[in-house]
Amino acid sequence: MNPVQRAIGAVVGSAVGDALGAPFEFGPAGAFSSRFPVPGAGGEMAGGGGWDAGEATDDTQMAVHIAESLLERGGLDLPDIFARFQQWAADEPKDIGLQTEDVLTRGLPWDQAATAHYRTSHRAAGNGALMRATPSAVYFARDGRQATMEAARRITALTHGDPAAWEGTAIFHDLIRVTLNGTNPLDDLAQTLAAVHPDHRRRYATVLDPTWHPSQATEFNGAVWPCLGSAVWALRTTCSYESAVRAAIDLGGDTDTVAAVTGGLAGAVYGPSAIPTGWTELLHVPLPGSGGRTLRLPDLRALSRDLVEPAQAS
Repeated sequence: MNPVQRAIGAVVGSAVGDALGAPFEFGPAGAFSSRFPVPGAGGEMAGGGGWDAGEATDDTQMAVHIAESLLERGGLDLPDIFARFQQWAADEPKDIGLQTEDVLTRGLPWDQAATAHYRTSHRAAGNGALMRATPSAVYFARDGRQATMEAARRITALTHGDPAAWEGTAIFHDLIRVTLNGTNPLDDLAQTLAAVHPDHRRRYATVLDPTWHPSQATEFNGAVWPCLGSAVWALRTTCSYESAVRAAIDLGGDTDTVAAVTGGLAGAVYGPSAIPTGWTELLHVPLPGSGGRTLRLPDLRALSRDLVEPAQAS
């Protein structure tokens, strides 16, 4: 499988996980399998909880805005990404994280808003930057470990002032990079962790350890480290895209984001052909802040290709 196919798997896989998990957000563990007990039977992309069947949430919407900024600006333009986020938030998306909303509506410049939020709240380690990181992980994969992890930190810092969130997103970026290069991301975890800031390395080493289980999490999986740990656990303990995403949603809690992160990883590992057609045919991404556009599967596939080959995209 070539990097373009893996990139399509990652971007589409993340969006599918997001849409599939959305109806179960903040619900109990096992709710997905209780409603759809037979894997592969179909009908799982049924919507619910205020979401239409196949509708992606803020996770994918923000991810697309990052992707389009990277492509249109020819690289990382942090003020542009922040401005797109602000325009998105002002267009009344169906869902927006409380922390993200506060940062984007403070009226402060792009390089001050998240810091101000963190200074006053002392709580900014949510998974709201990790959830949107798949396209940027694909885009920066070609630049190597140090560059992709640093790009992840800088994009995360637009909305999340806690360095713990920066490091979690940086790890995810590198796992995608490794996978696009054709290597099992779980085989390279030690090298990825070695590049994490020492203040946060132990925390992530714990949740990424092969012996860790999501039931051992000391925080809700809306926090960045148990979210990432749960996604890696789902990938490690299953053998297909479908089973990984099912496992992620069945953890309960912040199901759309855990499934989006899992779907990005599993999609890169197994490729787009492993994602059930019944899950992709209804997939759509309403895009507040963009003039009423809605992206569907062909759009996401084209976006993925452009992220891998940006020179051709321009």
